Amino acid sequence: MTATQSEFTLKTLPDHTQLPESDGTFVKNFQEHPQSSLLTDSIRPVLQRLHPDGQYCIGQDCGIYWRLTEPPEKGAEAPDWFYVPSVPPMLKGVFRRSYVLWQEYVAPLIALEFVSGDGSEERDQTPVTGKFWVYEQAIRIPFYGIYDCSRSSIELYHLVDSRYQPMTANKRGHFPIPPMGVELGIWRGEHESIELPWLRWWDDQGNLLSTGDERAEREKQRADRLAERLRQMGVDPNEV
Repeated sequence: MTATQSEFTLKTLPDHTQLPESDGTFVKNFQEHPQSSLLTDSIRPVLQRLHPDGQYCIGQDCGIYWRLTEPPEKGAEAPDWFYVPSVPPMLKGVFRRSYVLWQEYVAPLIALEFVSGDGSEERDQTPVTGKFWVYEQAIRIPFYGIYDCSRSSIELYHLVDSRYQPMTANKRGHFPIPPMGVELGIWRGEHESIELPWLRWWDDQGNLLSTGDERAEREKQRADRLAERLRQMGVDPNEV
């Protein structure tokens, strides 16, 4: 195929505005949205440091198109959460409806699935149709995580020599993701008024990465303590 033929073929392939953004299925459970938002909110400051030019994108239950099929949505997998480095967050001024590999060429660095059943769908290695197989052999995502809230567990796999190898947790019980400089693990606490074993990020020193709300609450508590000390000294904090 000549360069001109290749360019013509790419121009005729559908892009993210022409492909379905949903396969019509429902979100599997009410935890998925707060869990995805928790991961995104807490990791953004890290990604902004890694990408000062803003060139990265995050997908939440968003389709990754890896092959052309009929119907089109059969050629996509939709991880519950994924991150792609070094790509623009928008295409031609339009937010992505999906992530199309034949447009981008760059695979996600990490994809995460949240188990809602027995985990067989997330571990399915059936060629072409199995989710595990597609991430490993077709899309070739370097890090793949399977989070099971009901068991308070996460499995993380690293692509080595074209095969996913299970990773071993470090002494903190976390799984390091070296290209991001972070660790992934389970945190039991309250988020959006729900007490659960949540999937969360830590830095490489083991410090939990906070959400914007958590950071704001800490600042408020510090300000309240300072105001109380000033009052104890006979100083009105409103006049300082």
